[in-house]
Amino acid sequence: MQKRGLILNRTLARSATGLVALSLLLAGCGTQNTTTPPAGNTPTTPSNASFKVGLVTDVGGLNDHSFNHLAYVGLQAAEAKYGISGSVVQSHQTSDYVTNLTNFAQAGDNLVIAVGYLMDSAVQSVSKKFPKTKFLIIDDAITNRPNVASALFNTQECGYLVGVMSGLMEKQKGIPQINNKNTVGTIGGMQIPPVESYMAGFVAGVKKVDPSANVLVGWANSFTDPATGEAIANQQISNGADIVFPVAGATGNGAITAAKQHNVFAIGVDANQNYLAPQTVMTSALKAVDVATETVIGQALHHQFKSGIVTFDLKNKGVGYAPPIKAVPASIIAQVNHYASLIESGKITPPSTLS
Repeated sequence: MQKRGLILNRTLARSATGLVALSLLLAGCGTQNTTTPPAGNTPTTPSNASFKVGLVTDVGGLNDHSFNHLAYVGLQAAEAKYGISGSVVQSHQTSDYVTNLTNFAQAGDNLVIAVGYLMDSAVQSVSKKFPKTKFLIIDDAITNRPNVASALFNTQECGYLVGVMSGLMEKQKGIPQINNKNTVGTIGGMQIPPVESYMAGFVAGVKKVDPSANVLVGWANSFTDPATGEAIANQQISNGADIVFPVAGATGNGAITAAKQHNVFAIGVDANQNYLAPQTVMTSALKAVDVATETVIGQALHHQFKSGIVTFDLKNKGVGYAPPIKAVPASIIAQVNHYASLIESGKITPPSTLS
């Protein structure tokens, strides 16, 4: 433990979180996201140890296998690339947000990162009290504070693509996981914009290629309850769903468990979650929180920090989808990539809210 309260030793945290850092691929346009140097080159890390970055997780914590984890992966990448000093504190309840953000600001951290839409009011409050400290909030738009940058992701775009894949898979014959009920399901952690945009894109993508499909929508009202995620997925599966798409942090891990138990497909979210169930998670809708985190850290370090909104989308590889498993035919992948090009060109604009 370091001196600042619940701050984790970054070596210990790295051992628990390194797996997804190796597996995150932005495959929507066939692009791999990696910070691994070419063979034979040994990078020299500059020393910027006096530049301190504090990262505050949402209540989902580092083990959500999702956006909190990815933010930490981005912090790790910035430590390796720039030699900055990074620390993490996990929030266990929403009342921790202000305290955790304040502790980093009081300790003199140059940049404080808040992971998640639910931290809006906390960031508004703390950034006002510490105007000389720079802040980054993930998944929320704060535009009235000159010391706050906001990273937003057009996840309706990658949601749409995995929806297209799901709709096309529903038409496939001879795949054991696909039944004849033409039904898929999606589960939201909480009904907030960053979650709903994924789900809205997913529903639209399914309906685009399979208008007669039945899309079941469920809400868990929690990002930290795998048992509820599993229960909702079980209900959707019993109602005919053979593909489930949870957008629910750690709650969604329970939905993946249910899909595996019932031998149907699941779709991961934020990170490539195939490693959780390699034969079950047919793809993942990706949100490059790690890239956004590392990018803004670099900007702050080099005096290029800009307040306001930075948007990550298909065009700048900020969202995408993970390489599908072998059960997904190449012909379907080709069609999904075609729809990706239509989104990038502006010919298709996926909705960000559920109708």
